[in-house]
Amino acid sequence: MVGSCRQCDQCTNDLENYCSKMILTYSAVYTDGTITYGGYSNLMVADEHFIVRWPENFPLDAGAPLLCAGITTYSPLRYFGLDKPGMNIGVVGLGGLGHVAVKFAKAFGTKVTVISTSINKKKEAIEKLGADSFLVSRDPEDMKVRNWDFAWFNLVVLLRHETAFISIFVYVQATAGTLDGILDTVSADHPILPLLSLLKPHGKMVLLGVPNKPIELPAFPLITGRKLIAGSGIGGMKETQEMIDFAAKHNILPDVEIIPIDYINTAMDRLVKSDVKYRFVIDIAKSLKAE
Repeated sequence: MVGSCRQCDQCTNDLENYCSKMILTYSAVYTDGTITYGGYSNLMVADEHFIVRWPENFPLDAGAPLLCAGITTYSPLRYFGLDKPGMNIGVVGLGGLGHVAVKFAKAFGTKVTVISTSINKKKEAIEKLGADSFLVSRDPEDMKVRNWDFAWFNLVVLLRHETAFISIFVYVQATAGTLDGILDTVSADHPILPLLSLLKPHGKMVLLGVPNKPIELPAFPLITGRKLIAGSGIGGMKETQEMIDFAAKHNILPDVEIIPIDYINTAMDRLVKSDVKYRFVIDIAKSLKAE
């Protein structure tokens, strides 16, 4: 973001990102009526309030996505109290947001479980990013989903087949409730119920991705476990500076591929195919041409 009203309750509490007049870095209308072009510009003039002090000797190219993916994952970990050593945190999706979420969560001292649709990402999650465990969301044995309708049906059967019911009920109960919190970074449409089953009572699930379709929200597992589903978007300037300083201290850097500006259309095509680990960074300085 490059602007906000600077007067509302959100702005005065260092939450400019939730200001109703927040101005996005690109494709937004600035206060003088011009369009913002952000990182696609060869020259920018910025309000000093929205400038981040970059730590010395901290790579600017690899670190650039921290100003998006970094603050988007750091902020909910901090705000929702999911930054305590020893906590069990789940990260859904191992992409641009997810891989940074793993790095921050590990730096906070938590135990991290990556939840992905692809078993092919397990090695990278465990060996490279340092995740403690890995679940394949499409594998019932991995997820061991609590199916409330099925459990209720068996509750009726209990009157006649007590032994059969107890064996099923114990199986379901023993596999649920292992995570204190979950960061869901996936923007593709996906079911929420299997993820809720992984939360402990009072657990928190924070949505960071934006699926195309409205999510189906089952009430019963929320009520019975007093679980919370919330959302979070980037962070204010004070918290963004805090995040950058924390990342520099713990050497947290996104995995990036540096490209020149004339590669941008190819990069867009590759993004559609998820063919990048995990962020493209445009090298504007080396892309500029003498006029």
